[in-house]
Amino acid sequence: MSTFDGLNKVFGDEPSELQKAVEKSKSLRTDTPDIQQDYETSRAQLHNLVMKGQEAVDGILDVARASDHPRAYEVAATTIKAVGDVTDKLIDLQAKMKELDKEDKKGPSNVTNALFVGSTSELQKLLKQQNNINNKD
Repeated sequence: MSTFDGLNKVFGDEPSELQKAVEKSKSLRTDTPDIQQDYETSRAQLHNLVMKGQEAVDGILDVARASDHPRAYEVAATTIKAVGDVTDKLIDLQAKMKELDKEDKKGPSNVTNALFVGSTSELQKLLKQQNNINNKD
């Protein structure tokens, strides 16, 4: 049952632009298979790049040691930096996924000013009840 069923009865069954937009925004959540699959694919690819980069670093360091050439060490340093950048991207991917999964908070997280709406007798009753609760503890 859709939230637009009542409106569809009155105005017809063709989905409105609003309904299309609402359905599209629902599909942007992270619990959809596409986003989860993209995340898993990206994560697997980044892990694969880190592993291959590590193999490349090991190989280029062997070449650098054998040749003792400055350019070989420069290439090794560049490769090490590239592997480090990929690991940073992996951490960024985790942070972005957590941000997508985070639900929007409803209302303020802390209240700095509290306002009582009621009569003074109701306020006195509440304060007396709170005082009794505090004295029991």
